[in-house]
Amino acid sequence: MRKPWRIGVDIGGTFTDFVLLDTRDGRLFNGKVLTTPHAPEQAVLTGIAQLLAGHDVAPDAVQHVIHGTTLVANALIERRGVPTGFLTTAGFRDIPEIGTELRHDTYDLFMRRPEPLVPRRLRLGVPERLGADGNVLLPLDEAAARTAIRTLRDEGAQALAICLLHAFRNPLHERRLAEWAREEAPGLTLCLSSDLVPEIGEYERGTTTICNAYVQPVFERYLARLGDGLRGAGLTGPLFLMLSDGGTVQEGVAARHPIRLVQSGPAGGVQAARVIGAAAGAEDILCFDMGGTTAKAALIDAGQPQRSLDFEVSRVDRFRKGSGFPLKVPVIEMIEIGAGGGSIARVDGLGLIRVGPDSASSDPGPACYGLGGTLPTVTDADLLLGYLAPDSFLGGDMTLDVAAAERAILEHIGKPLGLSALDAAWAIHETVNQAMAQAAGIHTLEKARRIEAYTMVPIGGAGPVHACAIARKLALPRLVSPPGAGVASAFGFLAAPISFALLRAMVAPLASLDLDALHAMLAAMEAEGRAMVAEAGVARPLIRRYAALRYAGQGYQVEAEIPEGAQADRAAIRAAFEAEYLRLYGREEASLPVELVGWRVIVAGPTPELELAGARGEGLARKGARQAWFGSGFLEASTWNRAALRPGDRIAGPALVEERESTLVLPPGATATCDAALNLVVTFS
Repeated sequence: MRKPWRIGVDIGGTFTDFVLLDTRDGRLFNGKVLTTPHAPEQAVLTGIAQLLAGHDVAPDAVQHVIHGTTLVANALIERRGVPTGFLTTAGFRDIPEIGTELRHDTYDLFMRRPEPLVPRRLRLGVPERLGADGNVLLPLDEAAARTAIRTLRDEGAQALAICLLHAFRNPLHERRLAEWAREEAPGLTLCLSSDLVPEIGEYERGTTTICNAYVQPVFERYLARLGDGLRGAGLTGPLFLMLSDGGTVQEGVAARHPIRLVQSGPAGGVQAARVIGAAAGAEDILCFDMGGTTAKAALIDAGQPQRSLDFEVSRVDRFRKGSGFPLKVPVIEMIEIGAGGGSIARVDGLGLIRVGPDSASSDPGPACYGLGGTLPTVTDADLLLGYLAPDSFLGGDMTLDVAAAERAILEHIGKPLGLSALDAAWAIHETVNQAMAQAAGIHTLEKARRIEAYTMVPIGGAGPVHACAIARKLALPRLVSPPGAGVASAFGFLAAPISFALLRAMVAPLASLDLDALHAMLAAMEAEGRAMVAEAGVARPLIRRYAALRYAGQGYQVEAEIPEGAQADRAAIRAAFEAEYLRLYGREEASLPVELVGWRVIVAGPTPELELAGARGEGLARKGARQAWFGSGFLEASTWNRAALRPGDRIAGPALVEERESTLVLPPGATATCDAALNLVVTFS
């Protein structure tokens, strides 16, 4: 093969991770560098250059780069987008501020909501009105619309979000506004709700369109810098981006829909967990992803991640649903269950230890990094407890300062609580573990699942450090710890298919559904999706169709997959809906009429097949031993070189299994067995 190499790159809050794949024999090579927050592409280019040079790979031998990033989410959270204008139907300019009028905390008199991304002076209404059926009730006033566009231009808007009432039914007025905007303000970035998210729900449709417009110029400039850097380094293959629903698209498609990348990194982690679990014979998986900033959990049932069409970003209260901006985008469903390795620990006003949500990030980093950080983090606690080796962190590229970690923990946690530095470090570690175990358990119950039926796959740099303790708290029977867990999201990008999901609203009683109109709409969606994936070289994509339905009178819908050919059969559509409703809620309402709400069509290429059979390790697996803290004191824990393990090797806890990107902490009573794919399958006595 002329270009046998593929690269996956994941930008996280603390580290940027890399995986280099040789498609000829399945060999994987990993890399990790500190993220450069102010210019994320610098870390990407530096890490790729190091990885290629370290393994003697020519840049022109790289087939393509697949990339996931937190840039979109961070731009929204940190308010680093561009000044954005909002055009809507006259009388509805305050929808972004009014929201749904629901309170995410009923009893908090001082409850806060996120400030709208668009201030009121940049939110304008134009005279026009469409009916709920899409018919024009009031024609669009061209003179008033042009005046509004010029006003927003003169006020400094660099992007324009257009979201008119009922435009999901009829995009005519939104498209006219876009034409006039190109004439009056040709430099504006334009986002139309009817193109981006043609779904019911004016508030959610509006916030999604605003968020996309707000970050699109920032994201486009980033892609341009990254693309120029890759080409300058000799990588001439295409650049693909990871979407939040687990698919990948070419950079041109991603540039038009940056809001689809808001969860791209974590989605890659779930794709990796799916592949790893399958290699270990597990189909029902709890993906536990603990990186430098956050920890997330996702459920994979029968080899398929759970998905959703709703997501929230920029929450005021990190763990409260409803406290952020709702987005109507396809995502792999996951919840944030806790802190990451760089999350800062402190004592609150009640004398309790709190960890996060703020993070030391990569600059200045945890105290032990020696880069200027002075506040205690989870990584500092793990180092002080003996779980991390100070002289071999990142394979020896980075030396950790134990004394600095001890000073930070003692000063900010130990002294206020009257604890020694070690007791304070253990308190931080246990606080994090307990909070994450509780959140994961609650999430599983909310999904009507028994968590004991799942196998945990821990990923992320800090995931294996905390995995066994959390698994024990959840009474999980086993966990599967993969090699390269610290760069699993980047590996997951390589396991994801080229894919794009299209959404369309179609609100109608199922019994009177216009099947001809439905057929025409689905055919148009499929044609649009085929064109998108064709840009990435997919000639014969797989098409999957999902309908969102509900019983008449309900406010929430259930999505059910509609088999090939069944979309023209009302009875088959109802049967698919009721089967899914029964699975979710244990009942069905056969006497109630069913209402169709919308459709999702996924157009996807083949899923890459990755061979995970590992090569036999070389060298001595047993390295020695060191003291590590387990509950009431230090125990001697054997230390192991993960790269030297061979299939069939068994390790009994207490033990520390080290590799460049992470360390698996095996407590007393835990046993790890190396399988054929070099996963460590951990069981507990």
